[in-house]
Amino acid sequence: MGSVEEEQSLIEQGSIQEELKLYAEDGSIDINGNPPLKDRTGNWKACPFILGNECCERLAYYGIAINLITYLTAELHQGNVSAARNVTTWQGTCYITSLIGAVLADAYWGRYWTIASFSSIYFIGMSALTLSATVPYLKPSDCIGDFCPSPTTPQYLTFFLGLYLIALGTGGIKPCVSSFGADQFDEKDPSERVRKSSFFNWFYFCINTGAFGSFLLVLVQENIGWGLGFGIPTVFMGLAIISFFFGTPLYRFQKPKGSPITRICQVLVASYRKTNLKVPEDRTLLYETETQELFVASRKLEHTDDYKYLDKAAVLSLEEARSLEFFNPWSLCTVTQVEEVKILIRMLPIWASGIIFSSLYAQATTMFVQQGRAMNCNIGSFKIPPATLGVFDCVTVLIWVPLYDRFNVPVAKLLTKTDNGFTVLQRMGIGLFISIFGIAAAAVVEMVRLGMAETGTDVSLTVFWQVPQIFIFGAAEVFYFVGQLEFFYGQSPDSMRSVCSALGLLANALGSYLSSLILTVVTYFTTKDGGDGWITDDLNEGHLDYFFWLLAGLSTLNALVYVFSAVNYKQKITS
Repeated sequence: MGSVEEEQSLIEQGSIQEELKLYAEDGSIDINGNPPLKDRTGNWKACPFILGNECCERLAYYGIAINLITYLTAELHQGNVSAARNVTTWQGTCYITSLIGAVLADAYWGRYWTIASFSSIYFIGMSALTLSATVPYLKPSDCIGDFCPSPTTPQYLTFFLGLYLIALGTGGIKPCVSSFGADQFDEKDPSERVRKSSFFNWFYFCINTGAFGSFLLVLVQENIGWGLGFGIPTVFMGLAIISFFFGTPLYRFQKPKGSPITRICQVLVASYRKTNLKVPEDRTLLYETETQELFVASRKLEHTDDYKYLDKAAVLSLEEARSLEFFNPWSLCTVTQVEEVKILIRMLPIWASGIIFSSLYAQATTMFVQQGRAMNCNIGSFKIPPATLGVFDCVTVLIWVPLYDRFNVPVAKLLTKTDNGFTVLQRMGIGLFISIFGIAAAAVVEMVRLGMAETGTDVSLTVFWQVPQIFIFGAAEVFYFVGQLEFFYGQSPDSMRSVCSALGLLANALGSYLSSLILTVVTYFTTKDGGDGWITDDLNEGHLDYFFWLLAGLSTLNALVYVFSAVNYKQKITS
């Protein structure tokens, strides 16, 4: 009789286990707050709406960003250095505001509502920018001969208000969209885990699809008008919001897990308060909860031996050992919580590599455009706006992503014996080294251009000479930026996914700010003796090539430091 009951119990347990496999096991929920069924939610069926949102949003963003320096110089009548500085400062702000969106998503609103809220701010900013280029009272006056009147205060305020509302909106969205897309794949399902890695490739593909379309907007802006040129991306931003909401019934949602900033501070404070306590040799004596109810869907992290001082936060004092039910989180933290802080510290050297890389990438929308304006932009009677040359960057990415996903990965897999071909760190390192050749190519082109300008033969040097440097940068992007997305999502603690994605964007912000700083410092030192400087309004009188060689030197040093950091990086270990 007992054996029959045992057999029946085993059958029931097996049925329950089979039924559980129908649901995602990563702690996510569906729109109704229930465990999501795998065949009805998430996976690739939910991704088209997220990828469509990203494609339209990027079209809107790049429709403004890639030709912004032209608007500042031609319409607001700013000089090259001032305009380039304004562009890179704004781009930096677009990235640094990602910390706001990341904290709100991880701690309070969740990624879905954070994207929805900041998208609305984004749309308002786009509308204000369109008005600033359309309404006569808000539109800057045209030049009369050599006289270019300065914009009025309302014109400046409307334009920059719209511009920085866009910075706030896109910043709030950026750290959430890629993570929200990755949330649609269950990490505990081996087949979905592989698809998640592929998702990051196609996510970046959609970014560049949007960017590709934005180059047509440059033609509209310079040949039809800036009002229409800003109005079209405003419409696409509206479509991005609609696309995102359409997929709501199919999404899987991760609940907010509390403020990551608070969790970090608790570890730092607790370890300081227990400075005098000794960490036990037996690491199993360190405090850890049996479950993770406090932090839904947060997997436990294995203890590691580095940064031992932080382990003091998980040491039980005699008083805490007697009353575990009433412990103070600012005095006692779990091993998992301590390991989260260690992970962030280990990430820092890898994260820092993105600062120099992003400062190079910032040249594509600043000094590359100005370099192109100093070259022959005519094809017959048609004049090519130099900003449209960035289309070759998009073409490179659109070609490279499918090749990487369908060709590079299988081939590299045979050599490296890893599921994804290259490890994420290897992929990022390859991108860093490729970027050095890109900025060096720009320097060589500028040397050739200056040499021909001295002899008066530069009219034969067409803007298409910039294509090789742009192609090289496109290849570098596919390796570095896609690898960066996957690195910060994969290595981040479960409770800090958006914040860690924001760290990657923060590196981009600091890269843009660094580009502004380098421009300022170079201008100061090269003009303090009364010289024209390296970067002049008439580039034929300067030495932009020296500026590019300086960036190439900094990039080489950055790549070498990265290799050392990547070799010594310790991967996250979950239990």
